[in-house]
Amino acid sequence: MLPKALTDVIDALGHLPGVGARTAERYAYFLFRSNPRISDAISETLKNLHKNVKSCPKTFALIDADRSVSEFYDDPARDKSSILVVEEPLDIYSIESTKQYTGTYHVLGGAISPIDGITPDQLHIKELVARVSDDNVEEVIIATNPSVEGESTALLLQKLLAEKFPNLKITRLARGLPLGVDLSYADQITLSAALSNRTTL
Repeated sequence: MLPKALTDVIDALGHLPGVGARTAERYAYFLFRSNPRISDAISETLKNLHKNVKSCPKTFALIDADRSVSEFYDDPARDKSSILVVEEPLDIYSIESTKQYTGTYHVLGGAISPIDGITPDQLHIKELVARVSDDNVEEVIIATNPSVEGESTALLLQKLLAEKFPNLKITRLARGLPLGVDLSYADQITLSAALSNRTTL
């Protein structure tokens, strides 16, 4: 039997996505035999994670706890007449890496997935509708992942926004993104082409 403190670390690491039992064991043993300062640094950053990071009330992007809204929203250089909708906060940085988009963002917080119990009312769709109205938005770019869930979410958004805002331009990232690949893992060239060649729905 392994010491309890070590098994506790293994169990904790096993909660991370993609980390199985063997990988968790390797990580835990690495931390044990490494300089204790490494473990202390990791522990300290984890303690500060929830305390110092929050979601922007407008865009739902991740921001420092001492900020009121995201820099993607209050930066005067950002075009508030355009909103690019993504599923998760980290998807924003994939788009930003292309250096081709200067509008604002809106994070849904996931995609519709009945199997996983994720329904439309659990996503930030009402907030998106409010922003389109409040900020006089002219275009909404739907950049959900090219998966079954992402496509279902995109279709719902298209229908809802088209009904509420008949003059709103609704576009979708071009089909340069392969089916089944998360936006955050797509390369810059593919993302750049998809953003440049987005099509009207």
